[in-house]
Amino acid sequence: MLLGPTAVGKTRLSLELAAAYGAEIISGDSMQVYRGMDIGTAKISPAEMQGIPHHLIDIHDPQDAYSAAEFQEQGGHLIEEISDKGKLPFIVGGTGLYIESLCYGFRFSEAVADEAFRKEMDDFAEREGALALHARLELVDPVSAARLHPNDRRRIIRALEIHLQTDTTLSASHAAQNKESPYDLCLIGLTMDRKILYKRIEDRIDSMLAEGLVAEVKGLLEHGYGRSLVSMQGLGYKEIASYLEGEMTLAEAVTLLKRDTRRFAKRQLSWFRHMNEIQWIDVEGEQNFSENFAKIRAIIAGKFLSGLEYTSEQSN
Repeated sequence: MLLGPTAVGKTRLSLELAAAYGAEIISGDSMQVYRGMDIGTAKISPAEMQGIPHHLIDIHDPQDAYSAAEFQEQGGHLIEEISDKGKLPFIVGGTGLYIESLCYGFRFSEAVADEAFRKEMDDFAEREGALALHARLELVDPVSAARLHPNDRRRIIRALEIHLQTDTTLSASHAAQNKESPYDLCLIGLTMDRKILYKRIEDRIDSMLAEGLVAEVKGLLEHGYGRSLVSMQGLGYKEIASYLEGEMTLAEAVTLLKRDTRRFAKRQLSWFRHMNEIQWIDVEGEQNFSENFAKIRAIIAGKFLSGLEYTSEQSN
């Protein structure tokens, strides 16, 4: 698996590694599952895939919410299918809960969806504000509250729902999960100096705007995909939608998007840091690509190959 925060450079390395090892890539990104949401998710294009099979991309329409439990089930089936073909399943992404749930076979809460409670909490958040809803979670589950951004309404409400129905907390459930994996894992994480990462994030957002992010969000809204949808709460979509609805200027929306994406990257790194099996590589830019690629190959060789080189030619 190749893990790391947004904009750290996972895509290019994943393509080179997949080509070298005859792998098929399973996307570990909670937003790239949605069709028509391409620019704001930095989704790889078919041409950029270089003929390498990619899975769990463009599998849902934006009105259909996607969950970690669904990813876990589908990812598990894909691992079996790819392995049965004699190929290497290669998970690449930055959605921590999704990836960890697949790695370790997490059991998800049996708390059922309570639409009346969810509406009550939605109405409360609309009336009192996001911080007031976040404060409710902080009272019953401070650990989850520290992990979730106040604007992440859906997950905050789910954590409150779990507490209401089970009298336990989401964080306690996570802490009690089995940390034994059914797979022989090789987890590689990419990181870099925080200032460099933040500059890359801001540059990426500028590129998204130049590529037509505003038009993409406008088109989604015109197709009837409302702002309350899980998909439309994604970074880039909710901020630009606020601009299009006249709630802020474009400059204000971009400033907010850059700030929240920096904070998201920080939360991604915090999540992955508690996964002790990850071997971290500091990447500093394109000029060090060959060196970083060689380091990853050495880690893979040490994990699986006992020093032997394994290439796509050997796997055919």
